[in-house]
This record gives sequence, structure tokens and C-alpha cells, in this order.
Amino acid sequence: MPSQTEENYLKAIYKLAEAEPQTAGVSTNRIAAALATRAASVTDMLRRLADKELLNYEKYRGVQLTAEGQRLALLTIRKHRLWEVFLVQQLGFNWDEVHEVAEELEHVQSPLLMRRLDAFLGYPAFDPHGDPIPAEDGAVRRPATRLLADLSVSEAGTLAAVKNTSAPFLQYLDKVGLQLGSAIEVLDKVPFDNSLEIRINCERSVLVSAEVSRNLFVTE
Repeated sequence: MPSQTEENYLKAIYKLAEAEPQTAGVSTNRIAAALATRAASVTDMLRRLADKELLNYEKYRGVQLTAEGQRLALLTIRKHRLWEVFLVQQLGFNWDEVHEVAEELEHVQSPLLMRRLDAFLGYPAFDPHGDPIPAEDGAVRRPATRLLADLSVSEAGTLAAVKNTSAPFLQYLDKVGLQLGSAIEVLDKVPFDNSLEIRINCERSVLVSAEVSRNLFVTE
């Protein structure tokens, strides 16, 4: 059974590899930045995980998770996202409040508890931020989405997920009235800075920056 620290490393490596699938391996420096730790500490942990056959590590070439390492990473992500759904739906947390709490709950080692939590919640497919919840067997459902930034004027979509899940960003979305399921229509794109004027739910219109639009995924 991996330790909490080991689970955090496996999860971080999986997410970094997922974000840049074209790269051959995840570098030590990227892992250190993601976990806010020193590169030397990362190297020590990578060697330990390699000894447990949870990843393949070759100095200066980055790391790749083994099949078992990926299974454990997805299991941790599954628990994290199920707990986020529970916190929002059952305990009234807002979507900008759940991450840190779920970071602690994701290390609970009880498959039976997680199966019953999944059933209690009605087998949700996505967490409160629109991220897919891996199935118990590791399968991940990924619907086709586009970045809001890639939509042209007069195109429309439904907000399906957010790329940036930081509390300040989510609070900003709350402030302008954007939430998962919101209908978005692009009214105008400003050539100067690529900011977008959008209409939300056929009602209010707001101007959002290019940075915001690059962090919102929509479905048609």
C-alpha cells in the first residue's frame, strides 16, 4: 500500500503526463514545481517508486508510470473527485472550497467505502469542476470539448469543465455568473487582446479575457 506522499507523487506525475502527452517523460523539475518541493527530494522519491516498480526512472530522461503506478494514480484521483462531489452535493461546500479537504480525504484506504460513496452519489461521471471521475477499473470517460478561446463569433456551447481550478479563478467565475452547464454564446472577439464578449444563458453579457477563455472547456 503506497504512503500518502507516494500517492501524491503518482497523482502529480499522471496529471503532468496527461497535460503534455507528446513528451516522452515527466521531468524532475516539473514534478518539483507541481509539488512545491526540491528537485533533490523528488529524485529520492522517484528512486523509491522505481524500486517498487511503480514508475520507470532514468536520470535526465524523465519518468513514466508503470501500469501499476497508473492504476494507483487513477485510484487516488477517483477518490479525490468523488469526495469533491460529496462535499458540494451533500455538505454544501462551494466548488472553490473543496480541493484542500478532498486532498486529505483521498488517502482513505477503504475500497468498500468508496464503492458505497459512489453508489450513494448516484455514480457521478464528473466532479464539480467538470473533470471526469475514473471508474474503479481505471477507465476514464473524456467527452469531446473545445476551449472557449477557440470559438468564433456567433458560435455557442455549454460550459463543461474548467482548466484552472484555483479558488480565485472559481470565485471570479461565480462573480460573472459562469458555472457548469451555463450556455455561452460568443458575441464578439476583440482583435487587440483576443478577449471575448459572451452572452450567458441568453441573458447577461460579459467581457472575459483571453486568459479566462483559455481555461474554460465547452461542449457543443
